[in-house]
Amino acid sequence: METFPPRLSVVTLGARDVAALRSFYRSLGWPELPASDDGWSAFLLGGVLLALYPLPELAAEAAPGVPAPAGGWSGVTLACNVDNREQVDVAFAAAVAAGAMVVAEPTDRSWGGRSGYIADPEGNRWEIAWAGTARFDERGALISFG
Repeated sequence: METFPPRLSVVTLGARDVAALRSFYRSLGWPELPASDDGWSAFLLGGVLLALYPLPELAAEAAPGVPAPAGGWSGVTLACNVDNREQVDVAFAAAVAAGAMVVAEPTDRSWGGRSGYIADPEGNRWEIAWAGTARFDERGALISFG
């Protein structure tokens, strides 16, 4: 029997303005693939590729016949978990300095960690979080949680 492997390889954000979104993620210092340009861009982040692809083209592939979503929050959040509580505030400040919009300031959470939320220039939500149970490998890939 064939299986659907338990892995996440690529997260693709449908971008209204690939060039502007690409500029934002580059300003964070994230490693961009050499083949990237203003028509398609990708960043390798701890074993997962974050891809930026024109929204109309992505909609044609992934949701044929469905109208492209309007601006605003999509109902999905992405997360960057950091190694310690203090790094939440440092990473949050760096994202805001790069042009992110503040959604929710970092705060200690009822589940025992700390997190805050920012939005990239197109409104994609990112949680910057620390959870004491998260463990990462040398690439920054999450290897255990809990």
